[in-house]
Amino acid sequence: MGDKVKTERIEKTQQDLLEKAKGLPTKPGCYLMKNREGVVIYVGKAKNLRSRVSSYFQSSAKSAKTEVLVGHIRDFEFLRTDTDTEAFVLENNLIKKHSPKYNIRLRDDKSYPYVMVDYNRPFPRLQYVRRVKRGEGKEVFGPFVTGSRISEVLRVLTKSFGLRDCTLREFHSRKEPCILYQMKQCSAPCVAKISAEDYQRSLQLALDFFRGEAESSLEFLRQKMLRLAEEESFEHAAMLRDQIELLEEFQAKALQQNAELELSSPNVDVVAYHQGETEVDMAIYLVRNGLLLGHKNFHLPLIEVEDELDESLLNFLMQYYLNGHDSFPQKLVTPFTKKQNMMLEQGLKEVANIQVVSRSKGLSNLVKLAQDQAREHQRFRMSSEESSYVGLNRLGQLLEMRERPRVLECFDVAVFQGSSPTAAQIVFHEGKALKSAYRHYHLKELPEGNNDFAMMKEMLTRRIQHGDFPDVFIVDGGKGQVSVFQAVLKDLEVDVPVVGLAKAKTESAKGDYKKEISRSEERLIIPGRSNPYFLNKCRSLFKILVSMRDEAHRFSRRLHHKQEGKRVMGSWLDQVPGIGPKTKQQILYSLEHSKEELKEMDAREISELLSIRTEQAKNILAYLNSLN
Repeated sequence: MGDKVKTERIEKTQQDLLEKAKGLPTKPGCYLMKNREGVVIYVGKAKNLRSRVSSYFQSSAKSAKTEVLVGHIRDFEFLRTDTDTEAFVLENNLIKKHSPKYNIRLRDDKSYPYVMVDYNRPFPRLQYVRRVKRGEGKEVFGPFVTGSRISEVLRVLTKSFGLRDCTLREFHSRKEPCILYQMKQCSAPCVAKISAEDYQRSLQLALDFFRGEAESSLEFLRQKMLRLAEEESFEHAAMLRDQIELLEEFQAKALQQNAELELSSPNVDVVAYHQGETEVDMAIYLVRNGLLLGHKNFHLPLIEVEDELDESLLNFLMQYYLNGHDSFPQKLVTPFTKKQNMMLEQGLKEVANIQVVSRSKGLSNLVKLAQDQAREHQRFRMSSEESSYVGLNRLGQLLEMRERPRVLECFDVAVFQGSSPTAAQIVFHEGKALKSAYRHYHLKELPEGNNDFAMMKEMLTRRIQHGDFPDVFIVDGGKGQVSVFQAVLKDLEVDVPVVGLAKAKTESAKGDYKKEISRSEERLIIPGRSNPYFLNKCRSLFKILVSMRDEAHRFSRRLHHKQEGKRVMGSWLDQVPGIGPKTKQQILYSLEHSKEELKEMDAREISELLSIRTEQAKNILAYLNSLN
């Protein structure tokens, strides 16, 4: 379709949408903009739906971002509300549900450690987690300060109180105690060496350490240490003494930090932002259980802001707390107006009862810290060209795009001597990995062996069938790989730009020494451009694209190694007597060892490792030994 015909068609669509918008009510509500596939690409709120939605399709001047958005809109829906506050809450719920491409989504740059106990499992264990999934039967402690050695504390408590540390699969498959039982570091509940009641008492004593009753836990361990010494088990007593010292050090540090931070509420978040020339940075300082955990930083380009800056930031905060947040404050201090804070407080009632205020007694120092952090974070990031927007804007300029690309997809094919070919699809959103969108592809083995081009074509053809295309495709390779990509896209009538990422060619030096290719010599292959673009010219773009390529390599090879291991294993497991199809499938699922490593084990170890009967393990061992 020619550019002129395409433009005329878009203009006709916009006229039709303007007529439709004129029939909207003049009441508050939310609107959902959709593309030609019916996918929601933008969600907004309005005090007056008719006026707001109509403004998108009128010929008045618009921002660059709005012009691009309007060019993709083919239809819209609306939802009426009674008040602005209801529209505010509904908007954020719709953003969370649809994840629209043209709504800015805040990303957490840091998570803090927690301790979790899941009572739904038999003989619960202490678990170190970063992302908490709360639910019935789960008890959570934390978050804890980064660098607090909490993982070490957890390990010490587990061993000191004899709690299980194995996975559920290992727990169920064990036939006799592991070596930790012999070392008196586990009570072996897996083989009923301890009753459920006694185990529960030990678990609760360990948890007292996190419940503000640490002294009772420590005293229990001190008495245990003295008993061991009286029994002349000096080595075990000395080990317990060292563990007690670590726990005492952790507890003393926590008490000191509590004394240094005097707050009216022990759980507080303090928010501040700094508006620069082109971007705005937001900082959130977190206090939990009276301890200053640290801060989180977010940033966004001002060109993305559709409404007033305060309103946009208010939306971002709402997303931050609604989006699976794992630790809520009792009080939230913001730089917004009283009315805006009331809207935010009302919206957050869905997930937590948080008091939202503009000022709070005793927190002026923390407010200043947050303000300084937002300002300094932006200064440092901009001066070091670390902003992802700098890199993405540069990529958009190189490809002569009307807007900054937001979603990038990178692909990599892994194959060894023509066997078990796999491919990986890596997705980055706003310069950050979007792991929920990663995909693996199992590819057909070709009779001619390695054929990267044919396999890439198969992978890309399958990818295109899923729709929801990125703004730019990134391929690991030079002009040849880029040409294959373009050819497949053309056959499938998909209009998405493609670039290749390749290392610069360098000549070998004299002698046996071969000059290594520096990472700074990465180059970008751009169709229609005679010379490649050397990525060392833009540090931010270099960081994004090389990270994508490296991640694609890692992800594709992970599946490839797993598939290749199963293929090779499967070829000789068929020769082992007593191994049926179900057992073989079970072994292939769990095995991560080579034949040579298995030969070094005895039948009992193989039985435990693969969760199979001892007789079957003996058959495997006999077969492996017969290969000599």
